[in-house]
Amino acid sequence: AMLDPERGLSLTIARVVQRLQGSSLHSQLERQARISLHKPEIKLESLKEDIKDFLKTSGWEKKLQNAVYSELNVFPSPCHPAAPPEHIKEPLAYMRKAQGSWEKRILKSLNSMCTELNIPLAQKRPVNEQKELLNKWNEMGTDEPDLSLFRPVYAPKDFLEVLMNLRNPNYENGEQPSFRNHLGLIQVPLKVKDIPELKEDFSELGLNIGQLGIDDSAQVPPEFFENEHVRVGQKVLAEQDSAAAQQYVRQGCPTALRADLWALILNISNQPEDILYYEQLKSNVIQHDLLVDSLIYKDVKLTASNDDYYFVFEDYLYQVLLCFSRDTSVLEHFTYSSATPPKSYIQGKLGMEEYAVFYPPNGVIPFHGFSMYVAPLCFLYHEPSKLYQIFREMYVRFFFRLHSISSHPSGIVSLCLLFETLLQTHLPQLFYHLREIGAQPLRISFKWMVRAFSGYLATDQLLLLWDRILGYNSLEILAVLAAAVFAFRAVNLMEVTSLAAAEAVLADLSTLKVMPLLQIFLFATVT
Repeated sequence: AMLDPERGLSLTIARVVQRLQGSSLHSQLERQARISLHKPEIKLESLKEDIKDFLKTSGWEKKLQNAVYSELNVFPSPCHPAAPPEHIKEPLAYMRKAQGSWEKRILKSLNSMCTELNIPLAQKRPVNEQKELLNKWNEMGTDEPDLSLFRPVYAPKDFLEVLMNLRNPNYENGEQPSFRNHLGLIQVPLKVKDIPELKEDFSELGLNIGQLGIDDSAQVPPEFFENEHVRVGQKVLAEQDSAAAQQYVRQGCPTALRADLWALILNISNQPEDILYYEQLKSNVIQHDLLVDSLIYKDVKLTASNDDYYFVFEDYLYQVLLCFSRDTSVLEHFTYSSATPPKSYIQGKLGMEEYAVFYPPNGVIPFHGFSMYVAPLCFLYHEPSKLYQIFREMYVRFFFRLHSISSHPSGIVSLCLLFETLLQTHLPQLFYHLREIGAQPLRISFKWMVRAFSGYLATDQLLLLWDRILGYNSLEILAVLAAAVFAFRAVNLMEVTSLAAAEAVLADLSTLKVMPLLQIFLFATVT
């Protein structure tokens, strides 16, 4: 049920106030206001105004603005007050049900691994092991434990099979009038954008607008645009305004400013209490051994360690991912995610709620390729607690949507459907050809989208892509890029006669330039 705008606004304000009251920003603001009472420029007769002015000039008002902006970016618009909480998680019942049964499958896979390997989900590490881990915290990669018996709980292709079987029960045997002609693998009727709508949404990527990542724009000499863009970027940083930073990065981030701009957009400032929190997570890792630790270890070994760009960050990846698995603050994102954190019961107490714990503590079971969400961030942040916070914020804003079943426009189901619809509409011959030879395009592009292209594009190109994810607060650009890649290789793809051959044509994306591909596909396609 939609709300009238006024009611919606007041609910939003109430929620933001409630969320900020518990934050450390709230106590810092109170402390600053108290300190300001002793300043000579603060007069009793104009107390309220003077304190407001002080908070403005001292930069605290900006911090509050950024915190509010951050809340608005992360949390969904309020539902009707009478709407049940599961509607905030996911409005469509059949999607909630599908996500629930997928979670059961994952949990079953995890539990059967426990039983087979005779390893508990969690146990305290013996003291000598704790010391050993502490000593090699910065070089965990040198360890070569035998992980041959561990296998990823699932891989993207298993997840794709689940999405292909999704159906809306209200439409028996495909009687969805507008949808009957959709010939892709995704068979659920969600509304996705067409090219004119995407052009409007991504207007800053237009052909006559300066872009970082485009070398030969006809309009503006690139070095002229770059120098000017850097100057504006420095100004945006000096202003410390998250909303301005978000608008700015839509045209790309200068390499030297990217780390600071992303941190500003994500409202991460790495305060002493954040560093302390990270240290607490680390000590939890040192003390307790979780089964997911081995899954994380194995995933890094299977993915990032074999990657030409990322193998050097192996140790950072263990640190961030092990701490992430212990971080109970991540549980908060389940209020607006279709997923539900898995529960485990203390031995012998199965089914008794008072003995249930979330497992892993952050509620997120890693899958094959999960560590690639962290790897690119290692290029930008070298201080572990800062790297950690940036990743956690990217996860709870964006990445969780890539491995849960929902109807959200940035959710993986919508992205798959957007990708297939763009191809079927704008490259029908290619789409039909690939479908005829049993090479459904989504079978190839799915893994790119689930990983947000990490590990597929060259890093400088990937960072230009992620600039736009942050700038537009949306993952839809992943589907647009996936379609643009097919368009770019269309001539070669029209000649293949098997899935394997099509995969070979698209096996190496490391030479692709993201921005020209997106521009040509969005703004030069005849619609």
